[in-house]
Amino acid sequence: MTAEAPLADPPRSSDDTAPASLLLEQPFDADTLYQLRAAVLAHAVQAGLPEHRASDIMIVAHELAANTVRHGAGAGRLLIHARPGVLQCQVLDAGTASRNGHPGGTEGSPPSWPSSKGHGLWIVRQVADQLSVVPWHGGYQVTALFTLPAAVTASHNGSRQ
Repeated sequence: MTAEAPLADPPRSSDDTAPASLLLEQPFDADTLYQLRAAVLAHAVQAGLPEHRASDIMIVAHELAANTVRHGAGAGRLLIHARPGVLQCQVLDAGTASRNGHPGGTEGSPPSWPSSKGHGLWIVRQVADQLSVVPWHGGYQVTALFTLPAAVTASHNGSRQ
């Protein structure tokens, strides 16, 4: 895994007052995307999501992380929070760098993540219920929201009482 400078806490919106429980916080880079996918899927299932919806969240997390690897700093941090009625998947990218003249790395590092231009953000928009992309520390904070089924929301609310 590449060295990563510590990132500050992400900005919070003024209406972000509902209590949240952190389900997963995981740094990632090109060599750890497979671990990220497995962790996201396991945590989404453990949170009580149906398997098809847990797979959707895993796909979104992977696409956002792969974009950070390919087009951003080459590494980032994933956070998944559960809020009443919503699961929030957030990818933090500390900024862009130059990898041999190409976005995504530093001089002398290996070629950037192998991919062709694809439809990553298009997929995210199709699968997530809401998406926001906010400039943050020279990079981006990308947040995808997923509405939780009523049964999952009730179990999260019950665990807080």
